[in-house]
Amino acid sequence: MASMAWGCITDFFTYETTKSVVVKSWSVGIINRIVQLLIIAYFVGWVFIHEKAYQVIDTGIESSVMTKVKGYGYHHGHVMDVADYVSPQQGAGVFCIMTKLIITENQFLGRCAEFMKMFNCTKDEHCHKHFGSILSNGVITGVCIKPPDDSEGRCEIEGWCPAENDEVKITPMLDVNNFTIFIKNSIRFPLFDVTRGNFPTTMTSKQIKNCTYHPETNPFCPIFRVGDVLSYTGQSVVSLADKGGEIGINIEWKCNLDLDIEYCVPKYSFTRLDAPFAKNAVSKGYNFRFAKYFKTENGTDFRTLHKAYAIRFDVMVTGSAGKFDTIPTLINLVAAFTSVGLGTVLCDIILLNFLKGADQYKAKKFEEVSDAQIEASLAQSPGSQLSLKPGIKSSYDSGAISLATSDQPM
Repeated sequence: MASMAWGCITDFFTYETTKSVVVKSWSVGIINRIVQLLIIAYFVGWVFIHEKAYQVIDTGIESSVMTKVKGYGYHHGHVMDVADYVSPQQGAGVFCIMTKLIITENQFLGRCAEFMKMFNCTKDEHCHKHFGSILSNGVITGVCIKPPDDSEGRCEIEGWCPAENDEVKITPMLDVNNFTIFIKNSIRFPLFDVTRGNFPTTMTSKQIKNCTYHPETNPFCPIFRVGDVLSYTGQSVVSLADKGGEIGINIEWKCNLDLDIEYCVPKYSFTRLDAPFAKNAVSKGYNFRFAKYFKTENGTDFRTLHKAYAIRFDVMVTGSAGKFDTIPTLINLVAAFTSVGLGTVLCDIILLNFLKGADQYKAKKFEEVSDAQIEASLAQSPGSQLSLKPGIKSSYDSGAISLATSDQPM
C-alpha cells in the first residue's frame, strides 16, 4: 500500500517535455503537407474570403416598412378600389388584397335557424349535443326549428340573423393580377450607425411611377406587379383568388462596409408561406370576416357581414453588415495556425499504428528520463549529452532526433 502511494506521488511530480523526431519518409511527409495545405485552403477560402471572419458583424438590423397598393377591379358587378379591397389600410408590412367577398346583408340580433347542414335536426334533443359549439354562427339554444311541411329542420341560434351562408358561388376578382404594390423600406445598422433605403436617392418621382420591379433589368424599383410577384413563387391569381393564400416578400440586406456604401443594396426574394397547406382540405387558403354596422331610424343596430378571401402579403426584412476589425482577425488567425498542427496529429496516428517500424518510432518518440539516468550518464561522460544509440543523429541546436526509414530494421 505504501509503495502504491509512493508511486502515485512520484507519477504526480513528473514533467513532460516535447521531443522532436524527424522522420524521413516520403509517404508520411506527403500526407503531412497535403493535410496542412487543405487546412490552409479552408481558412483562406472559406473562413476569411467566403465567411469574412476578419469582420465584426451586426445582425441587429432596425427596419421600417410602408406599403401602398394601387389598382381597380370588378367584383360582383361593382368597381372596387383600394379602400374596398385592402386591409388594413394603414400601409403596414402585413396587408391583404381581397379577391372574393361573401356578403350577408341586414343582420339583426335575434334568434333564427342555423344554416350549416351539420346542425340538421328533427327534434330538440338532436340540438343538445351542439351546446357550446364554436362552429355555429351563434349560440345554440337547443331548439329545433322545423319547416311547415314537417321535414328536417335546423337548430336554432341566438346571435346575428339571418345566419351566414358561405357556400354561395362567387366569381373572384381576377383584376388583382394587374394591381401594383409600392414598398418603402428604410433600415439601420446600429453598430455602425449606417442607414439605407430600398431605392436610390437619385431616383426621381417620374422614374418611380413608371418603373416595375424585375430581378434583372430593374432590381431596385420599389413597385411590384401582383401578377409578377405570384409568378416568382410559382403561383397565379387564378390559383389563389378563390381560396386565398399567403405570400412572403423578403428584403435581404447583406452589406460589406469595407466597400463603398453604395454597394449596400437590397435583394428581393418571394415565397408562398402557406405552401404546406396548399393541398390540405382543412384550413386551405386565407380568409377573414369583418362587419359594417348601421342603425335604423328607431335606433336598432344592424350590420352587413363580409367574409373575405384574400391574398395576404408579409413583407419581411432581414440582413447583416460586416466591417474589418482587429480582434476577430487575430482570433481566426490564431485558430488557423493552431489547426495546421492537426497534420502532425494525423501523421503520428499513422506512424504509431499503421506504418512499418511503428515500434521503433514509438521508442524514439516516447522516452523516460530519471535523475539517476542523468547522473550516471554525466559520470561516464562529463559535460556531454545523454548517450544516444548508434545510428541516431542528434541536432545540437534544436534537440531534435533525426530518424530515417533506413535506420529501421528490415
